[in-house]
Order: sequence, then C-alpha cells, then structure tokens
Amino acid sequence: MASSPSTLALCSSFSAQCKVSHQHNPLTFPSKSSISLSKPSSLKLASPPILFTKPAFSPVPKVSESESAFIEAEFDERAPEPAQVVTATKEEPRREDIYAVVMVGSRQYIVFPGRYIYTQRLKGANVSDKIVLNKVLLVGTKTTTYIGKPIVTNAVVHAVVEEQGLDPKVVVFKYKKKKNYRRNIGHRQPNTRIRIIGITGYQDYPVTTLDS
Repeated sequence: MASSPSTLALCSSFSAQCKVSHQHNPLTFPSKSSISLSKPSSLKLASPPILFTKPAFSPVPKVSESESAFIEAEFDERAPEPAQVVTATKEEPRREDIYAVVMVGSRQYIVFPGRYIYTQRLKGANVSDKIVLNKVLLVGTKTTTYIGKPIVTNAVVHAVVEEQGLDPKVVVFKYKKKKNYRRNIGHRQPNTRIRIIGITGYQDYPVTTLDS
C-alpha cells in the first residue's frame, strides 16, 4: 500500500522539527538511578547532631541565704563546749573491785557485792530478811589483801535472803542381785539463795604483803 504525498511531507517535517529542537533546546529527564541516589540539598544538616548525655553527678541544690544562715546557726549550737577541769578525788572501790571469802555452815564461798550465791538452808531466815555473815576469812581488792588468822577481825558481809528452794533431784537406787531387791529413792536438798549487798569493816585490819 503506497503512502500519500501529504503523509510523507508531514513525517519529514516532524523529524526535521525534532532534530532542530534537540539541537537548540535539549530536554533531559533524570533516570531512575539518579533519582534514587541523589538527595535534595535542603535535607542536609549544616552541623552534626548534638547528643545530650546525663551528667555523672547530681547538681548541688542551691541554698538560699535564710537556709544557709539557719545551717550556720545549727553548727554554732553543736560546737563543743570547753572542757571542765575535774579535781581528782578519792573514790571507794567499785562493786566488782572487792571480794571476800566467807564461811557459811561448813562450806566456804567467794562472794562479790551485787551477786547472789546458793548456800545450805539457813534455818529461821525468811524471804527479804537481811543477814550478816561475820566469818570472813579473806578480803581482797585490786591493791591490797586482808588475810584472816583465822578470820578478818570486824569484817562482815551484808546480804539479803531472796529465795528458799531445793536443789535438783538426786536419785538413790539400791540393788541386790538374786534377791529381788530394788529401791529407787529421790532426794532434793533444801537451799537458800542470798544476794550480797556489801563488805565492810575490813579497813582497820592489817594489810598482808607478799615478801619479794
């Protein structure tokens, strides 16, 4: 099928126009790769971002002038007072600095003021009764010792009765072989608990010293 002369003329004119426009006003279209790689200049940052970190120590709170004056007043009140001069005086020995050895019945006991001991039953002594032990064989302190011959003259131990009780039970078992003899007997010895109040009257007795 033959093309008409008008169609050929139109095609030739169109191709010529395209060549002319391409030479004088070229049109460029960005490719897909250039669009994906390129970034607008408006998104670029002028300086790197600043990272804020938490300080290692907590900030010191500010104190107003009134609060600071109040704190100074507290420190002034707590200031140590000047030391007072104390004169040395002769004091009696403390309760634990003195001891004695007394005889109650047929037994000897070492006693300290403020402590209690268990002795044999004291006949006729009731609870809260005050008693005096005058058979003192020895009195000792941190610096001196008074040894009786056989007792320390005028030395007495003051005590008070606290309880009248019994010792733990003792079992007495009797047995005879081949005789069918069995005896089981229990016994509790009565005792008295006394608390030592003080030791007095030993000061006039001569002090015993050890020969070096």
